[in-house]
Parts: sequence; C-alpha cells; structure tokens
Amino acid sequence: MEILHLTCSWVVHWSNSILNAGKWVVLLKVFEGFSRLDVFLWTSMVRYEQNGLPEEEVAFFHQMVMLENVNPDCVTLVSLVSACAQLCSVKLDRKPNCNSPGAACLDPRFIGGDGIVFYFHGKSNEHYSLVSDLNLQINSRFIGLRPAGRTRDYTWIQALGFLFDSQTFSLEATRAATWDDKIDHLKFTYNGKELVVPEGHLSSWKSPESSLRVERTSSKNSVLVSLPEVAEISVNVVPVTKEDDRIHNYQIPSNDCFAHLEVQFRFYGLSSKVEGVLGRTYQPDFQNPAKPGVAMPVVGGEDKYRTLSLLSADCTSCIFSPAGVLDQENSLLVDYGSLDCTGSASSGNGIVCRK
Repeated sequence: MEILHLTCSWVVHWSNSILNAGKWVVLLKVFEGFSRLDVFLWTSMVRYEQNGLPEEEVAFFHQMVMLENVNPDCVTLVSLVSACAQLCSVKLDRKPNCNSPGAACLDPRFIGGDGIVFYFHGKSNEHYSLVSDLNLQINSRFIGLRPAGRTRDYTWIQALGFLFDSQTFSLEATRAATWDDKIDHLKFTYNGKELVVPEGHLSSWKSPESSLRVERTSSKNSVLVSLPEVAEISVNVVPVTKEDDRIHNYQIPSNDCFAHLEVQFRFYGLSSKVEGVLGRTYQPDFQNPAKPGVAMPVVGGEDKYRTLSLLSADCTSCIFSPAGVLDQENSLLVDYGSLDCTGSASSGNGIVCRK
C-alpha cells in the first residue's frame, strides 16, 4: 500500500503540474516517444480502471514497468491518472474536512447533520456527549484556558471516548509544549488498556471482535476510526498555531501548544432519537437554534450533555444502553456522508444541504 501511495502521489503531482501549465500535448508526447508499445499488456491495465478496480490497476502498473521494453501508450496514461485520482480522493486523503457536515474543529466549531454551523464552548477539563444513540455513545474531553478578564473558557476537543456494545475505545491528543509534526501525538485505549497502532501510513489495528478498526491515514497524528455499519470518524491532531493565537487573542502560554483534535463524523442509520451536542442535529425534526446568517452562533446544552468521564453515558439526555441494539424501524434511512452542501462554511454562517 505504501508503494501504491507513492505511485499515485507521483503520478498525480507530475501530471497535474503539466496540465496546470496547459501542456497536455507534452504529457502525451512523453508516452508517444517510447520505442515499443505492448498494447495487449497495457490494455489489460486499462480494463481494471474501466471495471472500477483502480487499486488493481496501480498494482498491475508496477508489474508492467518492471518488464523490459514494455512501455505504456497515451490511453494507459489517462487510465492510470484516472485510477490514481480515484484512490487519492477516496482512499488516501481521509483527513477531516472541517467545512462539511459532521465536522468538529477549532474552538470547537461544529457543522451539524443539517448543514448549519454552530459553536459549543463548554468548559475546560470537562466531558460532553457529542453523540448518544441506542447503540453508540461518543464523548469528548475539552481542554482550554481562561485569560484574565474573560467570562468563559477558550476550549478545544482533546479526546474522544466511544462506547458501543459492551466495548470502550478512546483516543486523545497528548500534551506538548511545542509542536513537532515528526512526533506522534496520539494515544489510544481499548477496553481500558493502552493500545498501540504502529506508526506508518495505512498501518492499522482491528479489535478481536472486528467491531472496531483504527487505520493511520498518515504516518503520524491522523487516523480513521471505523465502526462497521455504524460510523466512520476521521481524526487529525493539530496545535493552536501562533497565527490563530494572534487572531483570537487566546494568550496561549509558552509551555503548552494545546494539541487538540480536528474531527469529522460520518454516520450510518442513526435512530431518530439520537442525542448529543452534534447528534441531535441529525434528528429528522430538529430545529437548530443556531440561525443562518449569525456570525458566531453559540448553542447551549452544557447541563444536558455533561458526562462524569470520557467513557460514561450518564448525561441527562443520553440514551445509550450498553446492550443497545439498534431498532431498525426507528432508524433514519439517510447516508449522512452523501449530502450535497453549498455555501460558505468558513464565514460561520449556515450552509444548505440536499440529497
């Protein structure tokens, strides 16, 4: 998979550089200049792409280039670029999109299932339920600070806790005085025991019951958490940058960069009763108090969604049951990752989503 990643990265970067310069003809001439073309072998590779198997095409490409005097033609070039584009967009770039539904980034800025942007501040060193459903509980731990003269904390999501069936899982951003992207700042636990996911792009770990999979989407600080048929969560660890500190006047101290999580959730078949700071925005009849057009719409609910710990489901509005089995008749038949959303989320205003 590492070779596949390198191949796609090189092909896409190389071809895009030429195409962005308006030199498609140059790209074709590179392949037309080869002394010998083996149409049969390279056509086989094209068929992989045409049949929706881009991963197999890239693997076949590696086999072909190892053969002496076997060179691709223009058609296979286009096919390979197409396959790599599919892989890079679907498999290789799975970091959170902070401007799409299901996102929880910054201090914390959410985009609900309804496409509306809102802020939920909470308090530093406390825990809140982001999602509470019949078969799933996702909590967060906030870190933050309160400069002199302020009436509330600046907060960020530092950790996530998951409860599903009778299992628990947590991930957190570890504290760092200064940010170093060469160091992994992620820590994991499974059923109360520390879990090690080897560093390296696409390295992964799967629970014995196969109910949880954790895959690194870069060598360090980024993972994709998968609960089959329940949810996918993209996570990235980032610091509070000096620029953000300057713009917002956070007054970040010199001994803590406040490493925190950028998160994007994708859910499959949430129930209509789903609760939580983010979860309630997926209710079919939810009326979001964060009105479109407001620069920084802040919503409340701290008392409703506060939990005693990262791995508890004791908030007053929580509905998770340790033995919870999803009532299919009460499930939303919507794939929340397939909404088409338009509008400028970066402005802090609401965006409109449609199927």
